Amino acid sequence: MPVITIRDDRCASEAKILPEVGFNLFHFSTRVAGLFVDVIEADDDFELGKTNPSRCGIPILFPFPNRIDHGRYTWQGKEYVIPESKNKDHAIHGFCLDRPWRVIDQGDNYVTGEFQLSKDAADRLELWPADFIIQCSYLLKGSTLKSRFTFTNPDSKPLPWGFGTHAYFKIPLTQNSSPEHAVVYVPAYKQWPLENFIPTGETVPVPEYADLTEGRYFTTLQIDDVLTDVRPGEESLDCTIVDEAAGIEMVQSCDKRFRELVVYKPTDRNAICMEPYTCPTDAINLEARGIPCGWETLAPGESFNTWIDISVNPVIA
Repeated sequence: MPVITIRDDRCASEAKILPEVGFNLFHFSTRVAGLFVDVIEADDDFELGKTNPSRCGIPILFPFPNRIDHGRYTWQGKEYVIPESKNKDHAIHGFCLDRPWRVIDQGDNYVTGEFQLSKDAADRLELWPADFIIQCSYLLKGSTLKSRFTFTNPDSKPLPWGFGTHAYFKIPLTQNSSPEHAVVYVPAYKQWPLENFIPTGETVPVPEYADLTEGRYFTTLQIDDVLTDVRPGEESLDCTIVDEAAGIEMVQSCDKRFRELVVYKPTDRNAICMEPYTCPTDAINLEARGIPCGWETLAPGESFNTWIDISVNPVIA
């Protein structure tokens, strides 16, 4: 499958994107303080299209992140049924992470892709209340990977939506370190308890095993949780991995509009996901139950913009 490579030679930064599989950015590396830093985890054969697109790189989750309970929901009086994902109990991760996107702009250090439900996955159009367009632009600037997202409703009907990304971050960040030296920081203070991966509807203080507010060593973590009560800084919501042995940190910064974070540690490799969401799992059904959870609606012709940046920096003592 054709791979698009963008570069910023000032920091020997490089990113690779696979438009044919959800416009997935599956490689981002850079050089900081004389060290080569490889940030994103993906299977070696991912670019051949032989790997589940939700387990590598940065899957883009729209118009809903994570799961919808058994793929069933009701919107404006109409019941919808989304075919459940293979070997799963629930519909999962939206409609555009596993389909080809169209590249609409490209330069040496940037690329923009577009996906429209009615054009690029017309067989799924009846599964959602309205058509949608999502654009994603990736830009390399020094040792930072900038991503910009625009969601547009081209339909005559309101568009319900939620959004998230599912980046897999490599542990450790450098070859001269080890997983034991990686510390993960996430500023989330509550949790959505789950039953069969679906929120019960309440939120509780984050349990000790999932409390990353003061940092926890990667090797001590066993986690796959939907966290909330996130507390951003003045300008952004930041999640951090510190590679103590290398003196390097990776910071994922995003728009303060993101209100949930899924943290997931795969059991089969040294990686961790810190997934910013605009709403929790099964938000369309939570909202129908009268539980405010950040579920959004775009009026016909309306657009919404948001952003996520991933930067690599030396740790300043």
